Amino acid sequence: MAQEDKTRYSDKELQEFEDLINEKLEKARSEFRILKETLNKSNDEGTDATAGNTKVLEDCADTAEKENLSQLAARQQKFINNLENALIRIKNGTYGICSVTGKLISKDRLRAV
Repeated sequence: MAQEDKTRYSDKELQEFEDLINEKLEKARSEFRILKETLNKSNDEGTDATAGNTKVLEDCADTAEKENLSQLAARQQKFINNLENALIRIKNGTYGICSVTGKLISKDRLRAV
């Protein structure tokens, strides 16, 4: 049966995708923990009272770094949520089916994403 004729991926194919997603999910969760720990450490560390302009520059740099870490953590959390949602679609057999066209998404594209 050609891929164009298939309406869903087989259980074996879905298992392959599940394994790939679980690997990505484990790595993503680990990276998220590191980001959160780094963010928490930067919140705990204050700068010592130093001379005027230097303290202002340090505070600005600290604020910018915290904002960047927060944005990275938010993106990582969104990525984790998307991976978890993909696992749900695998469990109900709808993973890899385009929600707009109802056709199968190519395996290469699914693996890349």
